[in-house]
Amino acid sequence: MWRSIASNALTVFVVGLFLLAGVVIWGTESYEAEGPLEQAVCLQVPRGASMWSVSENLGQKGAVVSPTLFRMGVQYADLGDDLKAGSFLIPERASMAQIAALVTGDGVSTCGTEVIYRVGVNSARVEVRELDPATGEYVELVRFDPVEEAAPDAYIAVKQEADTQYRVALAEGVTSWSIVQALNAIDTLEGAVEEIPEEGWLAPDSYAFAPGDSVAGMLGQMRARQERILAEEWAARADDLPYETPEEALIMASIVEKETGEAEERPQVASVFVNRLRQGWRLQTDPTVIYGVTEGRGVLGRGLRQSELDAETPWNTYRIDGLPPTPIANPGRAAIRAALNPDTTEYFFFVADGTGGHAFSQTLEEHNRNVARWREIEAQQEAANGG
Repeated sequence: MWRSIASNALTVFVVGLFLLAGVVIWGTESYEAEGPLEQAVCLQVPRGASMWSVSENLGQKGAVVSPTLFRMGVQYADLGDDLKAGSFLIPERASMAQIAALVTGDGVSTCGTEVIYRVGVNSARVEVRELDPATGEYVELVRFDPVEEAAPDAYIAVKQEADTQYRVALAEGVTSWSIVQALNAIDTLEGAVEEIPEEGWLAPDSYAFAPGDSVAGMLGQMRARQERILAEEWAARADDLPYETPEEALIMASIVEKETGEAEERPQVASVFVNRLRQGWRLQTDPTVIYGVTEGRGVLGRGLRQSELDAETPWNTYRIDGLPPTPIANPGRAAIRAALNPDTTEYFFFVADGTGGHAFSQTLEEHNRNVARWREIEAQQEAANGG
Protein backbone atom coordinates (compact mmCIF):
# COMPACT_ATOMS: atom_id res chain seq x y z
CA MET A 1 0.00 0.00 0.00
CA TRP A 2 2.75 2.43 0.92
CA ARG A 3 4.44 1.66 -2.36
CA SER A 4 1.20 2.57 -4.17
CA ILE A 5 0.82 5.80 -2.23
CA ALA A 6 4.43 6.78 -2.97
CA SER A 7 3.95 6.00 -6.63
CA ASN A 8 0.80 8.14 -6.80
CA ALA A 9 2.52 10.99 -4.94
CA LEU A 10 5.43 10.87 -7.34
CA THR A 11 3.03 10.98 -10.24
CA VAL A 12 1.24 14.00 -8.79
CA PHE A 13 4.60 15.69 -8.15
CA VAL A 14 5.78 15.11 -11.70
CA VAL A 15 2.48 16.33 -13.14
CA GLY A 16 2.72 19.37 -10.90
CA LEU A 17 6.23 20.11 -12.17
CA PHE A 18 5.01 19.88 -15.75
CA LEU A 19 2.09 22.19 -14.93
CA LEU A 20 4.39 24.65 -13.17
CA ALA A 21 6.80 24.58 -16.09
CA GLY A 22 3.89 25.21 -18.42
CA VAL A 23 2.76 28.18 -16.36
CA VAL A 24 6.30 29.60 -16.33
CA ILE A 25 6.62 29.17 -20.09
CA TRP A 26 3.18 30.73 -20.63
CA GLY A 27 4.03 33.63 -18.33
CA THR A 28 7.38 34.25 -20.01
CA GLU A 29 5.85 34.16 -23.47
CA SER A 30 3.05 36.50 -22.39
CA TYR A 31 5.55 38.88 -20.75
CA GLU A 32 7.58 39.09 -23.96
CA ALA A 33 4.69 38.91 -26.43
CA GLU A 34 3.23 41.86 -28.36
CA GLY A 35 1.01 43.92 -26.08
CA PRO A 36 -2.64 44.99 -26.47
CA LEU A 37 -2.05 48.76 -26.72
CA GLU A 38 -3.62 50.05 -29.93
CA GLN A 39 -2.29 53.60 -29.71
CA ALA A 40 0.82 55.00 -28.03
CA VAL A 41 0.27 56.58 -24.62
CA CYS A 42 2.29 58.72 -22.24
CA LEU A 43 2.84 57.02 -18.89
CA GLN A 44 3.61 59.34 -15.99
CA VAL A 45 5.54 57.82 -13.09
CA PRO A 46 5.51 60.22 -10.10
CA ARG A 47 8.40 60.34 -7.65
CA GLY A 48 7.88 57.74 -4.94
CA ALA A 49 5.50 55.65 -7.06
CA SER A 50 5.45 51.87 -6.55
CA MET A 51 5.60 49.14 -9.16
CA TRP A 52 2.11 48.11 -8.04
CA SER A 53 0.60 51.54 -8.81
CA VAL A 54 2.45 51.72 -12.13
CA SER A 55 1.23 48.26 -13.16
CA GLU A 56 -2.36 49.13 -12.26
CA ASN A 57 -2.08 52.36 -14.27
CA LEU A 58 -0.79 50.35 -17.23
CA GLY A 59 -3.75 48.02 -16.89
CA GLN A 60 -6.19 50.94 -16.88
CA LYS A 61 -4.56 52.33 -20.02
CA GLY A 62 -4.86 48.96 -21.73
CA ALA A 63 -1.10 48.64 -22.10
CA VAL A 64 -0.77 45.24 -20.36
CA VAL A 65 -3.01 42.18 -20.35
CA SER A 66 -2.47 41.64 -16.62
CA PRO A 67 -0.99 44.02 -14.03
CA THR A 68 -0.23 41.01 -11.82
CA LEU A 69 1.68 39.24 -14.59
CA PHE A 70 3.56 42.47 -15.32
CA ARG A 71 4.66 42.71 -11.67
CA MET A 72 5.67 39.05 -11.62
CA GLY A 73 7.73 39.50 -14.80
CA VAL A 74 9.45 42.57 -13.39
CA GLN A 75 10.33 40.71 -10.19
CA TYR A 76 11.54 37.68 -12.13
CA ALA A 77 13.78 39.99 -14.20
CA ASP A 78 15.09 41.49 -10.93
CA LEU A 79 13.88 44.98 -11.88
CA GLY A 80 11.49 45.53 -9.01
CA ASP A 81 13.67 48.12 -7.28
CA ASP A 82 14.73 50.00 -10.42
CA LEU A 83 11.58 52.04 -11.11
CA LYS A 84 12.38 55.59 -12.33
CA ALA A 85 10.25 58.72 -12.09
CA GLY A 86 9.42 60.47 -15.34
CA SER A 87 7.15 60.50 -18.36
CA PHE A 88 7.61 57.61 -20.75
CA LEU A 89 6.16 57.12 -24.22
CA ILE A 90 4.72 53.59 -24.42
CA PRO A 91 4.59 52.58 -28.11
CA GLU A 92 1.63 50.70 -29.52
CA ARG A 93 1.87 46.92 -29.16
CA ALA A 94 4.77 47.27 -26.71
CA SER A 95 5.40 44.05 -24.78
CA MET A 96 5.46 44.01 -20.99
CA ALA A 97 9.21 43.37 -21.17
CA GLN A 98 9.67 46.48 -23.31
CA ILE A 99 7.54 48.57 -20.96
CA ALA A 100 9.52 47.32 -17.97
CA ALA A 101 12.75 48.33 -19.69
CA LEU A 102 11.36 51.82 -20.31
CA VAL A 103 10.28 52.50 -16.72
CA THR A 104 13.43 51.00 -15.15
CA GLY A 105 15.98 52.37 -17.63
CA ASP A 106 17.96 55.61 -17.52
CA GLY A 107 15.02 57.69 -16.29
CA VAL A 108 15.13 60.10 -19.24
CA SER A 109 11.60 61.22 -20.01
CA THR A 110 10.43 60.63 -23.57
CA CYS A 111 7.05 62.35 -23.47
CA GLY A 112 5.00 64.79 -21.44
CA THR A 113 5.52 68.53 -21.04
CA GLU A 114 8.77 70.23 -22.02
CA VAL A 115 10.04 73.75 -21.37
CA ILE A 116 12.67 75.00 -23.81
CA TYR A 117 14.68 78.15 -23.21
CA ARG A 118 15.86 79.20 -26.67
CA VAL A 119 18.84 81.55 -26.79
CA GLY A 120 19.04 83.20 -30.21
CA VAL A 121 21.49 85.63 -31.74
CA ASN A 122 19.06 88.54 -31.46
CA SER A 123 16.65 87.45 -28.73
CA ALA A 124 15.61 84.76 -26.29
CA ARG A 125 12.27 83.06 -25.82
CA VAL A 126 10.61 80.39 -23.70
CA GLU A 127 8.48 77.65 -25.25
CA VAL A 128 6.19 75.24 -23.42
CA ARG A 129 5.12 72.24 -25.45
CA GLU A 130 3.62 68.80 -24.92
CA LEU A 131 4.09 65.56 -26.84
CA ASP A 132 0.95 64.14 -28.44
CA PRO A 133 1.45 60.35 -28.10
CA ALA A 134 -0.96 59.65 -30.95
CA THR A 135 1.08 61.57 -33.52
CA GLY A 136 4.51 61.60 -31.88
CA GLU A 137 4.66 65.36 -32.44
CA TYR A 138 4.93 68.20 -29.95
CA VAL A 139 2.07 70.66 -29.58
CA GLU A 140 3.04 74.15 -28.47
CA LEU A 141 1.08 75.33 -25.45
CA VAL A 142 2.59 78.79 -25.02
CA ARG A 143 5.64 80.88 -25.92
CA PHE A 144 6.82 84.21 -24.55
CA ASP A 145 9.73 86.62 -24.43
CA PRO A 146 11.14 86.41 -20.87
CA VAL A 147 12.56 89.93 -21.14
CA GLU A 148 9.55 91.75 -22.57
CA GLU A 149 6.64 89.68 -21.21
CA ALA A 150 5.49 88.39 -17.83
CA ALA A 151 5.50 84.62 -17.43
CA PRO A 152 2.04 83.29 -18.46
CA ASP A 153 -0.04 81.05 -16.23
CA ALA A 154 0.61 78.00 -18.42
CA TYR A 155 4.35 78.30 -17.80
CA ILE A 156 3.89 78.78 -14.07
CA ALA A 157 1.59 75.74 -13.93
CA VAL A 158 3.93 73.31 -15.70
CA LYS A 159 6.77 74.29 -13.37
CA GLN A 160 4.71 72.80 -10.54
CA GLU A 161 4.55 69.41 -12.28
CA ALA A 162 7.21 66.96 -11.14
CA ASP A 163 7.68 65.35 -14.56
CA THR A 164 8.19 68.55 -16.59
CA GLN A 165 11.41 68.42 -18.60
CA TYR A 166 13.73 71.39 -19.19
CA ARG A 167 16.19 72.24 -21.96
CA VAL A 168 18.35 75.14 -23.03
CA ALA A 169 18.83 75.41 -26.81
CA LEU A 170 21.64 77.66 -28.08
CA ALA A 171 21.57 79.02 -31.63
CA GLU A 172 24.72 78.87 -33.73
CA GLY A 173 26.54 82.19 -33.74
CA VAL A 174 25.34 83.44 -30.36
CA THR A 175 27.96 85.20 -28.22
CA SER A 176 29.14 84.11 -24.79
CA TRP A 177 27.82 87.32 -23.21
CA SER A 178 24.34 86.62 -24.61
CA ILE A 179 24.44 83.05 -23.31
CA VAL A 180 25.38 84.14 -19.79
CA GLN A 181 22.68 86.81 -19.74
CA ALA A 182 20.07 84.28 -20.86
CA LEU A 183 21.15 81.57 -18.39
CA ASN A 184 21.20 84.05 -15.51
CA ALA A 185 17.60 84.99 -16.37
CA ILE A 186 16.28 81.40 -16.27
CA ASP A 187 14.28 81.08 -13.08
CA THR A 188 14.81 77.32 -12.82
CA LEU A 189 18.61 77.62 -12.72
CA GLU A 190 20.59 78.78 -9.70
CA GLY A 191 23.76 80.78 -9.10
CA ALA A 192 24.10 83.74 -11.46
CA VAL A 193 27.52 84.04 -13.12
CA GLU A 194 29.28 87.37 -13.54
CA GLU A 195 32.40 86.41 -15.49
CA ILE A 196 31.90 85.93 -19.23
CA PRO A 197 33.52 82.73 -20.59
CA GLU A 198 35.96 82.93 -23.48
CA GLU A 199 34.27 83.68 -26.78
CA GLY A 200 33.80 80.72 -29.09
CA TRP A 201 34.18 77.98 -26.48
CA LEU A 202 30.49 77.28 -25.73
CA ALA A 203 28.98 74.74 -28.11
CA PRO A 204 25.63 75.71 -29.69
CA ASP A 205 23.43 72.71 -28.93
CA SER A 206 20.54 71.50 -26.79
CA TYR A 207 21.17 70.83 -23.09
CA ALA A 208 18.81 69.07 -20.68
CA PHE A 209 18.81 70.18 -17.06
CA ALA A 210 16.82 69.83 -13.86
CA PRO A 211 15.44 72.67 -11.70
CA GLY A 212 18.09 73.69 -9.21
CA ASP A 213 21.03 73.00 -11.52
CA SER A 214 23.60 75.80 -11.63
CA VAL A 215 24.43 78.28 -14.36
CA ALA A 216 28.13 77.49 -13.87
CA GLY A 217 27.40 73.79 -14.35
CA MET A 218 25.59 74.45 -17.62
CA LEU A 219 28.47 76.61 -18.89
CA GLY A 220 30.86 73.82 -17.96
CA GLN A 221 28.88 71.35 -20.08
CA MET A 222 28.92 73.74 -23.03
CA ARG A 223 32.67 74.29 -22.74
CA ALA A 224 33.40 70.55 -22.51
CA ARG A 225 31.24 69.82 -25.55
CA GLN A 226 32.92 72.51 -27.66
CA GLU A 227 36.37 71.26 -26.67
CA ARG A 228 35.39 67.74 -27.72
CA ILE A 229 33.92 68.91 -31.05
CA LEU A 230 36.98 71.00 -31.87
CA ALA A 231 39.34 68.13 -31.04
CA GLU A 232 37.37 65.72 -33.24
CA GLU A 233 37.22 68.10 -36.19
CA TRP A 234 40.86 69.14 -35.81
CA ALA A 235 41.90 65.49 -36.01
CA ALA A 236 40.04 65.16 -39.34
CA ARG A 237 41.27 68.47 -40.83
CA ALA A 238 42.49 68.99 -44.37
CA ASP A 239 46.17 69.41 -45.15
CA ASP A 240 48.03 72.70 -45.61
CA LEU A 241 45.59 74.99 -43.84
CA PRO A 242 46.76 78.55 -43.09
CA TYR A 243 46.31 78.23 -39.35
CA GLU A 244 48.50 76.38 -36.92
CA THR A 245 46.34 75.68 -33.88
CA PRO A 246 42.80 74.55 -33.07
CA GLU A 247 42.23 77.97 -31.52
CA GLU A 248 42.92 79.68 -34.85
CA ALA A 249 40.53 77.27 -36.57
CA LEU A 250 37.88 78.20 -34.00
CA ILE A 251 38.37 81.89 -34.82
CA MET A 252 37.90 81.14 -38.53
CA ALA A 253 34.83 79.02 -37.79
CA SER A 254 33.22 81.89 -35.88
CA ILE A 255 33.71 84.21 -38.87
CA VAL A 256 32.22 81.62 -41.24
CA GLU A 257 29.30 81.19 -38.83
CA LYS A 258 28.51 84.91 -38.83
CA GLU A 259 28.92 85.35 -42.59
CA THR A 260 26.27 82.87 -43.78
CA GLY A 261 23.10 81.25 -42.50
CA GLU A 262 23.08 78.77 -45.40
CA ALA A 263 24.53 75.44 -44.29
CA GLU A 264 25.68 74.38 -47.75
CA GLU A 265 27.58 77.66 -48.20
CA ARG A 266 29.85 77.33 -45.20
CA PRO A 267 32.66 75.41 -46.98
CA GLN A 268 32.58 77.95 -49.83
CA VAL A 269 32.73 80.92 -47.47
CA ALA A 270 35.58 79.25 -45.62
CA SER A 271 37.40 78.77 -48.92
CA VAL A 272 37.25 82.51 -49.62
CA PHE A 273 38.91 83.40 -46.31
CA VAL A 274 41.44 80.58 -46.59
CA ASN A 275 42.37 81.81 -50.07
CA ARG A 276 42.79 85.35 -48.75
CA LEU A 277 45.02 84.19 -45.90
CA ARG A 278 47.17 82.16 -48.28
CA GLN A 279 47.63 85.21 -50.50
CA GLY A 280 48.41 87.48 -47.53
CA TRP A 281 45.23 89.51 -48.06
CA ARG A 282 43.30 91.05 -45.22
CA LEU A 283 40.07 89.22 -44.44
CA GLN A 284 37.95 92.41 -44.66
CA THR A 285 34.79 90.94 -43.13
CA ASP A 286 32.11 93.12 -41.54
CA PRO A 287 31.13 90.75 -38.68
CA THR A 288 34.59 91.15 -37.15
CA VAL A 289 34.25 94.92 -37.28
CA ILE A 290 30.86 94.68 -35.58
CA TYR A 291 32.41 92.56 -32.83
CA GLY A 292 35.05 95.25 -32.35
CA VAL A 293 32.24 97.74 -31.74
CA THR A 294 30.04 95.61 -29.45
CA GLU A 295 32.56 93.05 -28.15
CA GLY A 296 29.69 90.60 -28.30
CA ARG A 297 27.56 92.47 -25.77
CA GLY A 298 24.25 92.84 -27.54
CA VAL A 299 23.29 93.48 -31.14
CA LEU A 300 24.51 96.51 -33.10
CA GLY A 301 21.08 96.91 -34.70
CA ARG A 302 22.21 99.14 -37.58
CA GLY A 303 24.67 99.31 -40.42
CA LEU A 304 28.34 99.99 -39.86
CA ARG A 305 29.54 103.57 -40.07
CA GLN A 306 32.59 104.50 -42.09
CA SER A 307 34.27 105.66 -38.88
CA GLU A 308 33.81 102.17 -37.46
CA LEU A 309 35.24 100.56 -40.59
CA ASP A 310 38.26 102.85 -40.19
CA ALA A 311 38.63 102.39 -36.43
CA GLU A 312 41.65 100.60 -34.98
CA THR A 313 40.34 97.64 -32.97
CA PRO A 314 41.88 94.18 -32.53
CA TRP A 315 38.97 92.70 -34.51
CA ASN A 316 38.83 95.14 -37.44
CA THR A 317 39.99 92.90 -40.28
CA TYR A 318 39.99 95.89 -42.63
CA ARG A 319 42.83 97.28 -40.52
CA ILE A 320 44.70 94.20 -39.24
CA ASP A 321 46.48 91.38 -41.05
CA GLY A 322 45.43 87.78 -40.55
CA LEU A 323 42.92 86.53 -38.02
CA PRO A 324 41.53 88.58 -35.14
CA PRO A 325 42.76 87.63 -31.63
CA THR A 326 39.59 85.78 -30.56
CA PRO A 327 36.47 84.21 -32.04
CA ILE A 328 33.60 86.62 -32.62
CA ALA A 329 30.81 84.18 -31.64
CA ASN A 330 30.25 80.57 -30.70
CA PRO A 331 30.33 78.47 -33.89
CA GLY A 332 28.54 75.16 -34.34
CA ARG A 333 30.12 71.92 -35.48
CA ALA A 334 29.23 72.54 -39.15
CA ALA A 335 31.09 75.85 -39.21
CA ILE A 336 34.09 74.31 -37.43
CA ARG A 337 34.11 71.48 -39.96
CA ALA A 338 33.92 73.99 -42.84
CA ALA A 339 36.86 75.96 -41.44
CA LEU A 340 38.91 72.77 -41.20
CA ASN A 341 37.71 71.26 -44.47
CA PRO A 342 36.96 74.19 -46.80
CA ASP A 343 35.98 73.69 -50.42
CA THR A 344 38.78 73.93 -52.95
CA THR A 345 37.92 77.04 -54.95
CA GLU A 346 39.53 80.07 -56.53
CA TYR A 347 37.00 82.42 -54.96
CA PHE A 348 38.21 85.57 -53.25
CA PHE A 349 34.94 87.51 -52.99
CA PHE A 350 31.26 87.02 -52.16
CA VAL A 351 28.22 89.22 -51.69
CA ALA A 352 24.52 88.63 -50.93
CA ASP A 353 22.48 87.55 -53.94
CA GLY A 354 18.97 88.37 -52.72
CA THR A 355 17.93 84.74 -52.14
CA GLY A 356 19.41 84.35 -48.67
CA GLY A 357 22.66 83.06 -50.14
CA HIS A 358 25.68 84.64 -51.76
CA ALA A 359 27.22 85.17 -55.20
CA PHE A 360 30.87 84.08 -55.25
CA SER A 361 33.51 85.39 -57.62
CA GLN A 362 37.20 85.03 -58.45
CA THR A 363 37.99 88.57 -59.61
CA LEU A 364 37.30 92.04 -58.29
CA GLU A 365 35.66 92.98 -61.59
CA GLU A 366 33.19 90.14 -61.34
CA HIS A 367 32.63 90.93 -57.65
CA ASN A 368 31.81 94.55 -58.44
CA ARG A 369 29.16 93.42 -60.92
CA ASN A 370 27.66 91.17 -58.23
CA VAL A 371 27.68 94.06 -55.76
CA ALA A 372 25.90 96.30 -58.26
CA ARG A 373 23.29 93.61 -58.81
CA TRP A 374 22.79 93.32 -55.05
CA ARG A 375 22.36 97.10 -54.72
CA GLU A 376 19.59 96.95 -57.33
CA ILE A 377 17.86 94.16 -55.40
CA GLU A 378 18.14 96.17 -52.18
CA ALA A 379 16.60 99.22 -53.88
CA GLN A 380 13.73 97.13 -55.26
CA GLN A 381 13.08 95.60 -51.84
CA GLU A 382 13.11 99.02 -50.20
CA ALA A 383 10.65 100.37 -52.78
CA ALA A 384 8.36 97.36 -52.33
CA ASN A 385 8.36 97.99 -48.57
CA GLY A 386 7.42 101.62 -49.04
CA GLY A 387 10.86 102.91 -48.18
